[in-house]
Amino acid sequence: MDSIPGAERFARLALDCLHREYPNKVAHVLQSDKDVLPPRELTPAFFGCFDWHSAVHGHWLLVRLVRLLPEAPFVAEARAALDRSFTKENVAKELAYLRGKSRESFERPYGLAWLLQLSAELHEWDDADARRWRDALVPLEEEAAKRFLEWLPKLSHPIRTGEHSQTAFALGLVLDWARARKRDDVEKLVLERAKAYHLDDPAWPLAFEPGGQDFLSPGLAEADLMRRVLDREEFAAWLRTFLPDLSRESDEPPLRPAVVTDPTDGKLAHLDGLNLSRAWMLEGILAGLPDDDPRRALLRRMADEHARAGLESVTGEHYEGGHWLGSFAVYLVTKRGLR
Repeated sequence: MDSIPGAERFARLALDCLHREYPNKVAHVLQSDKDVLPPRELTPAFFGCFDWHSAVHGHWLLVRLVRLLPEAPFVAEARAALDRSFTKENVAKELAYLRGKSRESFERPYGLAWLLQLSAELHEWDDADARRWRDALVPLEEEAAKRFLEWLPKLSHPIRTGEHSQTAFALGLVLDWARARKRDDVEKLVLERAKAYHLDDPAWPLAFEPGGQDFLSPGLAEADLMRRVLDREEFAAWLRTFLPDLSRESDEPPLRPAVVTDPTDGKLAHLDGLNLSRAWMLEGILAGLPDDDPRRALLRRMADEHARAGLESVTGEHYEGGHWLGSFAVYLVTKRGLR
């Protein structure tokens, strides 16, 4: 890419939070007083950006932008920040933390899926620094993959929320990683579980979306996963059953951009992220449909409306959104989920 609208702003958001330790929300199981430690000691690679998963995809944001825009003004600072995080010593401590007692479900599935996306980005990048960073991260990559391999066969039902526990969005990231890394074992499992969870799903009620603090659409995320699983004709037929609202003739789209009433409230600010993720999921659905599918015009209209609303919200004015919305914006504008 020659240019990416907003790239400088998005990179600055990540650079401003990547190693900012506080405020910090730690999802931490304590076994004794010895576990009472600051974030930089618990998880020294991913301790900034308010929480672990935001730190992970904040690093992904910088890797993505430096890979695509190697001559951008922020590149030297971004490389230095990534170099600070991605050391073998830091990763060894991260791995020890993940393997601590009662942490089997740590950041599962959302944070672990983003970790695999970060690894995929590094492995796809032909760059000396990237090769060093990806090699340092391999132990964490392997641990994340191992956890999905162990967990998914035991997960009897999908998790259909609009927040971090949702399985559809995470499985889309995991599947993309598995294909990029040629991990046939993980790809096979994700395909099998996705079909088991969703192939026979009845009509999804889009009218019940969004929840008041969603940043992911349960319905669109499922469709965005299944377009990765099925061929175009199969997906088009499946979508008619799963999202019949897309086939109904109406001047009013079934989904309109959500409005955040208080951007200083971290949970309410999730809706800005929802607009961004809806936009890229709608783009994914479009990519999965035949070129002559009659639903394309409506999907395009909704994708464009949500993209405009979502990108306008990525200002960094409030840390509640500034520590993570840039990652969602970069995923959208660089079309990461489309291959």
